Amino acid sequence: MKRHNIKPSNIQKIENEVIDSERAAKAFGKFITNRKRFNRFLRILGPGLITGAADDDPSGIATYSQAGAGFGFSLLWAFPLMFPLLVAVQESCARIGAVTGKGLAAVIKENYNRKLLYIAVSLVVVANTINIGSDLGAMAAAMNLIVPASPAIWAILFAATVLLLEMFVQYKSYAKILKWLAISLFAYPITAFLIGQPWGHIFLTTFSLPKHIGFDIIYIFVGMLGTTISPYLFFWDTSEVVEEEIASRRLDQTGRPPTITKHFMRSLQIDNLVGMTLTTVTAWFIVIVCASVLFKNGTTTINTAADAAQALQPLVKGFPHAGLIAKLIFSVGIVGIGLLAIPVLTGSSSYAISEAAGWKEGLHYRFKKARAFYGVIAVATIIGLSINFLGINPIKALVFTAVFNGIASIPLLFLIARVGNNTQIMGAHKNSRISNVFINSAFVVMTVSVLILFFAMATGRS
Repeated sequence: MKRHNIKPSNIQKIENEVIDSERAAKAFGKFITNRKRFNRFLRILGPGLITGAADDDPSGIATYSQAGAGFGFSLLWAFPLMFPLLVAVQESCARIGAVTGKGLAAVIKENYNRKLLYIAVSLVVVANTINIGSDLGAMAAAMNLIVPASPAIWAILFAATVLLLEMFVQYKSYAKILKWLAISLFAYPITAFLIGQPWGHIFLTTFSLPKHIGFDIIYIFVGMLGTTISPYLFFWDTSEVVEEEIASRRLDQTGRPPTITKHFMRSLQIDNLVGMTLTTVTAWFIVIVCASVLFKNGTTTINTAADAAQALQPLVKGFPHAGLIAKLIFSVGIVGIGLLAIPVLTGSSSYAISEAAGWKEGLHYRFKKARAFYGVIAVATIIGLSINFLGINPIKALVFTAVFNGIASIPLLFLIARVGNNTQIMGAHKNSRISNVFINSAFVVMTVSVLILFFAMATGRS
């Protein structure tokens, strides 16, 4: 029998190869596991993420830009104040939809008097219609920076595009595409890091109040509250959770309560937290960039879309046609978020009116099966579009819209708190103590801020 002699060096080489193979196999297995976890995480994201993305609509971008340009870092303290309030309110809205299987207007209709319902629906419809008009105007102004044309023509084209997509294409299908356009908003944090920041001072300012708070700061603060904790988000988030339950067959047409599990509620909370965190962090960076680029260089008032687009010029400094590229990035962000947000605005109005009237409603229905529901969407879009023919400055209209949203949110926050604490409606899933603290705080902060604003306007104080 022939004996094979293997050199020790070869044995060591073989052992090393085996070890490397085992390491590679473990690394690959870990990669597959992490990928599966990441994919599960992505599947969790739905109504909360879209609601968060829609929260940074053109009205929000304009308001945050004006806050940074007009007051530098002086309003950064608003974000740690607003964030827990926003998370608590939206989580409560999502939970109401999940537990009841009904939209917010339908819940109010069944459990409270009609006056409260009509007040709530009227406020959200008026606020949304103004918001739609302002967003269409801002999208038209932004697009005009890249392809000069009559802003009225761009506004009409955008309105028609949104209507056709919302009526004949499932919202979730084209929202998946539009969410990628929202990536353009990452231009703000990238710009912030590129130009360098006094981060120590920024974080100190973020967690401390300014020495003097005048009328202008109160006005823009109410606008920031209104564009962050907005009425349309309340109705939209509640109804979209119901849509999600219908799609996943947790809710059928028999009228029975939805099937609720701990895993489902946990996923809902994660979805909400991710969406609200993204919108808040993005808004924080918009203020920082506009403070660093515009306020620092003497541009304290944003009158046009071109003024707002200047904040992104440091991102493309040194490139040929840097100004045009900055305008392109800004315009893609405004148009992309606008196309995502306007269906949310028109949809929330239609959910509210349809639920109040008892009509068949929901984006899961085709146009032929819910004509009244889609009819409201069409009317809301057309009326919003008509606002752009009144000769109002679109950027200033956006900030005014945010302030109006802040005022309209007050009675709706009161109703959300009542519904969320009603054991007969929510059962074991009613608001927790922590949730109550933040929702009631949102109501108090919004109410006090609006009262101070009205007092300052009435007395002419600054």
